[in-house]
Amino acid sequence: MTDTSDPTYIDRTYGAEQIGFGERPAIAVVDFQTAFTDPQYPLGGAPLIERAVNNTARLLEVARRCDVPVATCYTSYHSQDDMPYWKVKAVRDDLTHDHPSVQLDERIYDPKYDVKMCKSGASIFFQTPIVPFYTKQNVDTVIVVGCVTSGCIRASVIDSFQWGYRTIVPEDGVGDHDDGPHQQNLRDVGRRYADISSTDEVIDWLEDWRRKNAR
Repeated sequence: MTDTSDPTYIDRTYGAEQIGFGERPAIAVVDFQTAFTDPQYPLGGAPLIERAVNNTARLLEVARRCDVPVATCYTSYHSQDDMPYWKVKAVRDDLTHDHPSVQLDERIYDPKYDVKMCKSGASIFFQTPIVPFYTKQNVDTVIVVGCVTSGCIRASVIDSFQWGYRTIVPEDGVGDHDDGPHQQNLRDVGRRYADISSTDEVIDWLEDWRRKNAR
C-alpha cells in the first residue's frame, strides 16, 4: 500500500524503502478468537474482520502445506485482577479463561500444527514465547494477520519491527470494526515499519518460496 494522500510524508521519505521478504517466513495470527469473529459477542461480527478470517484461512492452508511456522494467539485473563486497564468494556467483562469468547475460531486454528499462546497485552510479542519459537525456526520474516488493525495488529507490527523481523501485513488479512481506522493505521505502519501487501500476493510468494527451497 502506497500512501499518496499526504505529500509531507513523501517529501520526508516516509515509505520510500521496501522491506521485502527474507529467507524464512512465519505467520503471526492475532486474536482470531470468537470474541471478535462471532456476532453473538459485542466485539464480534464486523465485516472487515470476517473478510480477514476468510483470507487468513486461505493463507494458512498454503502456509501449513509449505511448512511455514504458525503462531496464533488469543487474549485472556484469570480475572480483572490480572488484567491491564482496558477501556473496552467487552474485554473487561468477557475475556477471562472460563468464557467461551476466548476460544480460537475453528476456521483459522489447526491444533495439530499451530503453536497456540495466550497474550495479556496488545501485542502478540508481549510476554509470550513467540520470539523463542521463531528463533528456533530461524525466522526472519513475520507475516501478521488478525484483528483489530488499529489495536493489537498495530502493536504486533511495531513489536515485530522492533525485534528485527521483516514484517509483512496483508491488508485483507487483518480487520477492524471500521474501515477508517483500518486504512489509516495500515498507511501509518506502512510508512514506517512494514510492507503492506495482500493475501494473494503473500500466497504467491509462499508458493514460489516453497518451489525454490524444494530444489
